[in-house]
Amino acid sequence: MRRRRLLFSLLLVAAAGLGTAAVPPPGASGAAGGEATPLDRVIPAPASVRGGGAPVTLGARTPIRVPGGSGEARRIAGHLAALLRPATGLAFPVTTKSGRDGIVLRLGGSGTGGLGAEGYRLTSGGRAVTLSAARPAGLFHAVQTLRQLLPPAGRQGTRSGPLRIAGGTITDSPRYAYRGAMLDVSRHFFTVAQVKRYIDQLAMYKINKLHLHLSDDQGWRIALASWPRLATYGGSTQVGGGKGGYYTKDDYREIVRYAADRYLTVVPEIDMPGHTNAALASYAELNCNGQAPPLYTGTNVGFSSLCVPKKATYDFVDDVIRELAALTPGRYLHIGGDEAHSTSHADYVAFMDKVQPVVAKYGKTVIGWHQLTGAHPAKGAVAQYWGYDKTGTAERTQVADAARNGTRLILSPADRAYLDMKYDKDTPLGLNWAGYVGVRRSYDWDPGRYLDGAPADSVLGVEAPLWSETLSTSAHIEYMAFPRLPGIAELGWSPAATHDWDDYKVRLAAQGPRWDALGIGYYRSPEVPWPAR
Repeated sequence: MRRRRLLFSLLLVAAAGLGTAAVPPPGASGAAGGEATPLDRVIPAPASVRGGGAPVTLGARTPIRVPGGSGEARRIAGHLAALLRPATGLAFPVTTKSGRDGIVLRLGGSGTGGLGAEGYRLTSGGRAVTLSAARPAGLFHAVQTLRQLLPPAGRQGTRSGPLRIAGGTITDSPRYAYRGAMLDVSRHFFTVAQVKRYIDQLAMYKINKLHLHLSDDQGWRIALASWPRLATYGGSTQVGGGKGGYYTKDDYREIVRYAADRYLTVVPEIDMPGHTNAALASYAELNCNGQAPPLYTGTNVGFSSLCVPKKATYDFVDDVIRELAALTPGRYLHIGGDEAHSTSHADYVAFMDKVQPVVAKYGKTVIGWHQLTGAHPAKGAVAQYWGYDKTGTAERTQVADAARNGTRLILSPADRAYLDMKYDKDTPLGLNWAGYVGVRRSYDWDPGRYLDGAPADSVLGVEAPLWSETLSTSAHIEYMAFPRLPGIAELGWSPAATHDWDDYKVRLAAQGPRWDALGIGYYRSPEVPWPAR
């Protein structure tokens, strides 16, 4: 699914130029002192924008108001203030007092009934910008929109003139409930701090699921009391033979908490029955021959398999799912299921028939890679489709048939949504087994019409996976994710009618100064009309 053979020379590529930060010039991307950024110039594109009226000016005495004092609204207001203060040099005091000026955050009340769990309304007029939502997630998403209407974060206190928010109203809610990004922490281990940094970047574009690929041939990344050597031994290496690493339960809880504070749900993945060499190396009894293989630091796939007939395999599966489910508040648990080339079809079906009920027993909904549709997907199961243009008709038909029979789909076509695919032949990082994936190709498709034969309402959402065979630093993550990630986020959030490359590339270009100011080292694709630095 992810790769063919990998040339290790790619790992020698330096990250020079990937993480350089710069402060945008005044007036760039709605910077202070320039014209107000039009309300429709944000990413993801809002569902509805009605412009009109004079801009609202924010100045030295502008407060952030939380009338009624809702605890969640106050927390979100504090988050907003923490974002705006360094970007503007203004105090933005948070108050529960009512007033006719400032930035007003309203949770619930009149006019929010139709906004759903994640929708919001932003109204700018007179002396106030009002953010309204029925639920806290919607209010948080409104804050992300407001951020894009203000100057990029730069040097502390750097601004020239008043801040202006264009007059009008945005009414917005997502197209899909599932808008995800996957980070592979198995091929290369990423620390809690690195994962948090990525979470902050995902939140900017209203991504609401963080799929963590916690186990593979090269490393097991979550400590479990029932099988401790999975982490201490199976997590001791990574691609290329580095020291690897793993998350303690407290580490994992901290990632879950941090994501939840930004309204992202963590979806953990334990890949099985294949992609299991780290587990097989840790415990000999998981192997049919009773012999543990050596740890693996290469990048080949399809050679490992849990021993399907053994009782010990299902004791292992039950323990792993039980402990991981207890750590994970979200509803989903991903069981992998791809590239099980060393497992016979009959064994694969038998394995999935036994494992899916275990997930349900511990209160979670199964997600599996789309090969799950070749077995018997459980009622309510979700299949994540990673095929691409060269995927055979029979495989596509199998997935579409499952969708017609009630299996929900997450779409992650490898030649559109895989952020580890090279942009072009000169990209120093990444792979190209699914082809080169430029920024336009990544954006220019419709999830609702992508898979022939699959009902549009079977699509639960989209996800942008980032596999880490060649990636080992935050700079690497950012170079491959940006500028493609915002496009996948827009496909998941915005109505299909708003998807237009010529419009989108202009909005995307305006994000460049923002990323420069945040220290996000992105790929300056020639497909995008970036402003001069």
